[in-house]
Amino acid sequence: MLLHKGETLFRQGETGPLYRIRSGLLKIVRIHEDGTPVLMNIIVPGEIIPHHSLISPKEYHGTAIALVKSEIEIIPAGEWYSELEREPAKYRESALVLQSRLRLMQQRIDQLTQIAPEDKLRKLQEWLEAFIAPVKLADVLTQEEIGQFIGLRRETVNRLLRKRMD
Repeated sequence: MLLHKGETLFRQGETGPLYRIRSGLLKIVRIHEDGTPVLMNIIVPGEIIPHHSLISPKEYHGTAIALVKSEIEIIPAGEWYSELEREPAKYRESALVLQSRLRLMQQRIDQLTQIAPEDKLRKLQEWLEAFIAPVKLADVLTQEEIGQFIGLRRETVNRLLRKRMD
């Protein structure tokens, strides 16, 4: 399946299959009760989502939207869970995927709590551009989303982006 920038893979609250990201990037956005969207995660090639459904099914926690053209493999939920039962080694594979994601989240928490705003933005740009170059960070995420993802106000992101352009 091919998604183009801005197309939705699934919506918060729906249920359905799992997906393996072959290429591209997705963002996971959670809509709060007041209608406020919050960028929760960025999904990179090789990941299987939703992470919280690798062992047992659960509705989608957020809405998945393509940041760039993305190739997606659909993994039917019934097949995934049946295969887990038939092949216990798949549980290990799932655990390793979750472990990898947890380690990335730990790095992100460390970055949010230990570095200056300029460094937070630089590290995010370097990380994302490894997947999307030559496309730039500001071409795939809004300033508000960048701020949500690295723990800065939109105004600070705006100032830092302008400063980098000078």
